[in-house]
This record gives sequence, C-alpha cells and structure tokens, in this order.
Amino acid sequence: MRRAAAAAALCATLTVFAAAPAAACLPAAMDAALPGSHTLDATGASAAWYEDPTAILGHGIMGEVADAATLAAILYPDTVPCAVRRLAAGPGHVFEDIAPRLHDLDGDHRPEVIAVRSSLTEGAQLAIYAARGDGLALIAATPPIGRRHRWLAPAAIADLDGDGAVEIAYVDRPHLARVLRIWRFADGALTELARFDGVTNHRIGEPVIRGGLLDCGTGPEIVLASADWTRTLALRFDGRAIAPRDIGPWRDGAALRCGG
Repeated sequence: MRRAAAAAALCATLTVFAAAPAAACLPAAMDAALPGSHTLDATGASAAWYEDPTAILGHGIMGEVADAATLAAILYPDTVPCAVRRLAAGPGHVFEDIAPRLHDLDGDHRPEVIAVRSSLTEGAQLAIYAARGDGLALIAATPPIGRRHRWLAPAAIADLDGDGAVEIAYVDRPHLARVLRIWRFADGALTELARFDGVTNHRIGEPVIRGGLLDCGTGPEIVLASADWTRTLALRFDGRAIAPRDIGPWRDGAALRCGG
C-alpha cells in the first residue's frame, strides 16, 4: 500500500502522460528494488528492476549480487502513468541476474523485458517478458541449460545482421563451456542461429558482466574476452556465421569505444 500510494501521489503531479518518463516515477516505485538492479531504456521512458532477494538457489555466481524472486517494470506507453507491473520468477525459479534489459523486440514501440531466469534443478535460461493485461507475462525463453548451478551471461541485443529482426546473444556457461550463442526473436519465438566457442564475459564472483555491443559504423559487433582473458575479441554475425576480430589485449574495465 505504501508503494502504491507514493506512486499515485507522484503521478498525480504529471498532467501530460507523454511527458511522464519512467525516470520521474522511479523514486516512488523503486523502494523495493535490489541495489543496482534497475535499468532504463534508451529513451528513459521505461524501466525494469528486480525485487525480493532470495537465497534458495545457493549459487552465488555474481558475488554480492543477490538473486531475486520478482521482476518489476514500468513500460511506456501504458494506460496508467507510472503503473508498475510485477511478476514472480515462479515455483522453483529465481532471477539470477545483475539487471534486466529493455528492448523493443517486436516493433510495437513498447519494450520487452529480457532476464536471466534460473531453475533450481535445470540451470539458467534467457527469458522474455511483455506487458499483458495489468502485469507481465513470459512470452518466449531459451531451453534451460539442463543442470543446477549452470548459468548464462547476456552479451548483446540488436539486429546483428541487418535483416530487420532482433538477435539476442549470450555466453553459455562463461566459466565452463564459454560458448557464444545467438538467437533470433521473430513471430513471438526464439530460434538459435549460431554458436562460437572460446569466449567469456564473466568471472566467478564478479558483480558485473564484461564486454558488450559496439558499432563503429560498419555494423554491430559483440565484444568479449578470449576464454583465458588475455585478448579482446570483436565478433560479427552475418546471418550465417560468427567471425572474430582480435582488437588487442584484454583490460578489465576498459571502455568500449571506436578507434585506438
């Protein structure tokens, strides 16, 4: 009740819905958010975060980052300004993630929420949630890895090959298998397109996922570390295969940027 009343009071001051980005709603809406778990979309109009820390999985792969039982989001446009949508991970599951991601996957001008959802028995999967009714609903997911305490680390969300559909890339078991996997989201479903071995983007116990997406004018590339953390690789997907480009020694914390 306290969260709802505070959010309503804040939203009452917003006379024009189109001018009410999620950033204006967050101080009231996010009092239950896990520290550091909130994300804004590129426009600042939508936000997502995790709530309700839980230790039932007992994996601790991200160090001080707690697993979560609940996903929350403000998704613009919406019929009610500042409306917070929530969904539980579900029985036997947690959100084993640093922060959810926001991206308009289907072109309807409202972002979907992309999260890492882990089963207590079958490991992690990439899950996609969308606004449905007054809440969130799971609309697509990759198969779980298949074994308890097996995790994946998201790497990029973009139209990687320029065909108009959005691809989602993650590193499957960045501490063990170290495989980049690329999936296309189209017509409400995820289809795997390609794999590439020998890369990683996370160390056990670190509260951050390394690397990310880089576009220096010739198309998007996924920046990852080599499996032994010695080299920085930029990987390009052409719709059929993944091609790596060595761009120098790996340096923790180095900014992704074009040029020297």
